[in-house]
Amino acid sequence: MTLVKTLAGCAGAFALVTGTAMADDLRWRMPTAFSTNLPGLGSPAAWVADNLTTASDGSIEVRVYEPGELIPAFDILQSVSDGKVQAGYTWIGYDQGKVPAVPLFAAVPFGLKPWAFTGWYYYGGGHEMLQEVYANKGFDVHAQLCGIIGPETAGWYAQEIDSLDDYEGLKIRFAGLGGKVLERLGASVTMMPGGELFQALEKGTIDATEFSMPAIDQILGFDQVVNYNLFPGWHQPFTAQYMLINQEEWDGASEAQKALVEASCTAAVTRGLAEGEYKNGEVLAGFQEEGVNAQQIPREVLEELKAVTDEVLAEEAANDEDFRRVYESQQAFQESYSVWDSRAYLPADLTAPEGGEE
Repeated sequence: MTLVKTLAGCAGAFALVTGTAMADDLRWRMPTAFSTNLPGLGSPAAWVADNLTTASDGSIEVRVYEPGELIPAFDILQSVSDGKVQAGYTWIGYDQGKVPAVPLFAAVPFGLKPWAFTGWYYYGGGHEMLQEVYANKGFDVHAQLCGIIGPETAGWYAQEIDSLDDYEGLKIRFAGLGGKVLERLGASVTMMPGGELFQALEKGTIDATEFSMPAIDQILGFDQVVNYNLFPGWHQPFTAQYMLINQEEWDGASEAQKALVEASCTAAVTRGLAEGEYKNGEVLAGFQEEGVNAQQIPREVLEELKAVTDEVLAEEAANDEDFRRVYESQQAFQESYSVWDSRAYLPADLTAPEGGEE
């Protein structure tokens, strides 16, 4: 009798640890918007899928599909909401036409640094507001922050950008709210997946493009086509990726299974940021050695860009109530955070090794 009780107790404990108690195993298909070989941007999707299988002892299995393999990269939100797939991994700013407020959770021009954004998201009500934003627009998804990287570059160009006038008539791929800013400056802004950009640049379909940080842009080969790389990435100080899960699937998961998804995605946020920060310096130095012109936007031009950005964000807030309340929440946090941010961190030139680039 004692042996029976012991075995029963062990089985119960094992069930609690693995999340299998009172819950069916989860078998999810998860298309991605980014190739999983892209560091910090696509790689977290593969890591999360592997980690969930291991941590759940097989209770959760997520099969990852590369961009376009199962559904088009820009169709992930609708497909997850409709239940065509159980989950998806994407940059939710692609859906600003359907859900105007979501770019605020994806990348905000002149917005928060990546670690500050996570502070607002986890502790300032951002996660809860994102669920409300989707529900208010009729989408049946649970959204989980599941990756983040630091600033992108401000784009790759065939010719030097000297002033905002140079954007007039420029055919450029530019995403999210930053794209709306460039449209205001007279640029012809288009959107296309990352895998199509090299050929579009090479054939002249577009004159310029932004996509991501140096470690990713190198893989996509932009430096082989155009020679001017602009900094800083004013339009995306952070870039956040999310795991979208069909609401019915999420509601049917056990509390233990949900906790594993949340924990795995939170870990992926740290790992994605770490991977990008580790790789970007070496890649950027290599670009410069190969003759790429890493051009810094002058302070006065950045101030002009910020003025246009403020106009665009104010208009978006006036047109959508969700945008307004999320934007106001972020702005309030950004104001208080700046008190800390302006005093706490050493200037970059004082942390560089002697002889290193400032």
